[in-house]
Amino acid sequence: MGHHDLATLTAGAVRNVGGTQVTHHGFRLAAVAAVVCTVMPAASHAADPRYPDWPCVQAKVPEISVAAVWDGRSIEPVANAWQNEPKIKEVVARLAARRTPMEEAQRNIAEFLTGDATSKADRGKALFAALFETLNSQRTEIMTGIERLARSEKALAEQIRSDTSALHELQDGSPSEQSKIDELATRVAWNTRIFEDRRKSIRYACEVPIIIEKRLFALSRAIQQAAE
Repeated sequence: MGHHDLATLTAGAVRNVGGTQVTHHGFRLAAVAAVVCTVMPAASHAADPRYPDWPCVQAKVPEISVAAVWDGRSIEPVANAWQNEPKIKEVVARLAARRTPMEEAQRNIAEFLTGDATSKADRGKALFAALFETLNSQRTEIMTGIERLARSEKALAEQIRSDTSALHELQDGSPSEQSKIDELATRVAWNTRIFEDRRKSIRYACEVPIIIEKRLFALSRAIQQAAE
């Protein structure tokens, strides 16, 4: 069921869902069941049992390892030194921003890595150390947000299930309960729309950690090349 169908349904118009005619004053349980069958599976399964709140198809990797994106000399000696270097922070802010084109990022790196070979190597390590910590932190923050949103989706899915069950009981009861049926039917439709919006947001958000990883890898290569 699309957003247009749900919005129209809440306005009281007639819709056909799964072959069942739905009206605001005669909200068929079959229509609700069709909605629930659509939304519930997406909120019920985790790809990895170690991370039950992780909703993405991609496996969750909590942290990026330095070895996966950097094959230069160890950055451990300069891991925290960059925090006292305003110039490095300024450059990293530009490099880490995904809106900065890679060509521009490469120019920024080349402009920063000046001096003799030793100086370039040292500045390159410090720059990468700062970039690694910055992007790794961004990635972790985004992944935490994804899991938080996934938990809210599960809670909303349970609410939809509960309301559907209550609607079933009301429809089997007295006809005098029509006003409650209408109210509950509208709530199910509205919550389903919210669920679908969140699901789309999650699907987009799931791509962001991968985008960050790829950017970090590309910037790492650019730093090493510029430092040679």
